[in-house]
Amino acid sequence: MQTRSRGFTLIELMIVVAIIAILAAVAIPAYSTYTIRAQVAEGLSLAEGYKTVLWDYYAQHGSFPASNQAANAPSPSSIQGNYVQSVNIASGVITILYGKKANQAISGQSIELSGASGSSDSLIWTCKHDSVPMAYLPTSCQ
Repeated sequence: MQTRSRGFTLIELMIVVAIIAILAAVAIPAYSTYTIRAQVAEGLSLAEGYKTVLWDYYAQHGSFPASNQAANAPSPSSIQGNYVQSVNIASGVITILYGKKANQAISGQSIELSGASGSSDSLIWTCKHDSVPMAYLPTSCQ
C-alpha cells in the first residue's frame, strides 16, 4: 500500500522564495527612485506659482525682481510642502530647497529655475540642478 503525500517539497518552496527575493531586489530600488522623483516634483509644482509672479513682474517692469518681497510674493519660508523647505526668488532665479521630510538623497539639495526672455514676449525656463542626481529629476529638468 502506497501513501500519498500532500504539500510541497523543500525544493519547490526554496524556488518560490528565491523568485520572491529576486522580484523584491528589483522592486525596492525602483520604488525608492519613484518616491524621490515624486518629492522633487512637489518642489517644481510649488515653483509654478512663482513662475507666474515672475512673468507678471517682468511684463510690467521689463526686468526681474531682486527678491520675493520686490515681486510681491510670499516669503521664501512661507511656501512649503512635505518635502520642500523653501522657495526663493532672486533676480529671476527660483531656488527650490528640499528638506523637512525629504529623502536623504535630496535633503538639503536645491534646484534653480532661471527665466530668460524669449521670442514673442515669453519667458524660457531653464533648470540648474548641480546637487540633485539626474535619476531623480523630471524630464523637463534633465
